[in-house]
Amino acid sequence: MAAPSRAVSKLDWSKVGTQLGLRGSTATALSNFKKRHDDAKRRVQVLSEQPTTVDFAHYRSVLKNTAVIDEIEQYFKTFKPKTYDVSKQIKAIESFEQVAIKNAEETKSKVEVELKSLEKALADIEGARPWDQTTVDELAQAEPEIDAYTARLVKDGKWMPPGYQERFPNLSVL
Repeated sequence: MAAPSRAVSKLDWSKVGTQLGLRGSTATALSNFKKRHDDAKRRVQVLSEQPTTVDFAHYRSVLKNTAVIDEIEQYFKTFKPKTYDVSKQIKAIESFEQVAIKNAEETKSKVEVELKSLEKALADIEGARPWDQTTVDELAQAEPEIDAYTARLVKDGKWMPPGYQERFPNLSVL
């Protein structure tokens, strides 16, 4: 358990959200986790500073019934805290951590692929010729379906695409 505490001490919480680009509920969950972590650290610090010894002599001098104090002192001396085997929980946490790391790496690779695709698309858009400089022949060469569709409409005697008059009514006054 020493390794995670060293990692936490080296972690700069203020930069985690911005470096990972976290937004919305993920950023809120991270800040809530940080707050709970700080609260737990503060509570452990406060409890570790409190004295752990009991001054039974003081209680004997204050209380009249010293038999109760003797009985409590006997219980105190024979008290042994119960130990729990937490190895199963630790193994479960470690396996969950491994799965989370694996999922994060897969997500990172998917995001990188998508980012490269988007950067390529952006470069294509920025490098494209403006619409006002594009000819009909170049458009037909890029998308032959447009030319075939237009030829079919002309063959059928339709000079306007379906729905054109509804969307763009004729405003000329005759």
